[in-house]
Amino acid sequence: MEKIRERGAIHMTLIDPDKTTPDQAAKIAREVSKAGSAAIMIGGSTGVSERMTDDIVLAIKQVTDIPVILFPGTPSALSRYADAVWFISVLNSANPYFITGAQMQGAPIVKKYGLEALSLGYIIVGEGGTVSIVSYTRPLPFGKPDVAAAYALAAEYMGFQFIYLEGGSGAKPVPPKIVRMVRGTVSVPLVVGGGIRRPETARKISQAGADIIVTGTLVEKTQDIQDAIAQIVKAIEEGARNRNQQTA
Repeated sequence: MEKIRERGAIHMTLIDPDKTTPDQAAKIAREVSKAGSAAIMIGGSTGVSERMTDDIVLAIKQVTDIPVILFPGTPSALSRYADAVWFISVLNSANPYFITGAQMQGAPIVKKYGLEALSLGYIIVGEGGTVSIVSYTRPLPFGKPDVAAAYALAAEYMGFQFIYLEGGSGAKPVPPKIVRMVRGTVSVPLVVGGGIRRPETARKISQAGADIIVTGTLVEKTQDIQDAIAQIVKAIEEGARNRNQQTA
């Protein structure tokens, strides 16, 4: 939150333990930290165990001191070594397990490990990708920004600290028009992720109102990680400045 107030908007890097070894995770963490990423998120939709998560978190902790926040797909993907956890409820899932069931199972572990719980209303839009299949979610159409805004407002009224608009890994990014409508509807911080690979896309989403922009596939697909993330971070901060100038 301090970084958001300081920069206007921030970037977080998502690392999937199912696709990344501890050595690779340490290399990514070192590069994105230098590039200005404000935090590292650890999680994936499938195939992630606590041991895998532990190994990734410990490897990252050895090379950087920026916060490590868990982004668990299941209660088994928690780690006592992280700094915090996104305590996620998939609001438009058709399966109650992903709204409150998994959360009930994970809550005692989060308390036992002493993790800071960041309550997150998670809304899947567009194509949704693997996460929509795993969580039994019918993603909200891009053409219905008012529905996404209504879900987001419900999340705020229910007490969630953050709202996340998820386009899905490798899918089309959330359009600025949806981000803008949600931002105009709620007052809590807004996180946007999924399919964001280009600085210009990140700038538009930031300018539309995102407080936090998450990228994951980008660090898996690029050779020069530091340069790629530095460009994204610069674009996000430019978008935030443009937004503030428009509202001044």
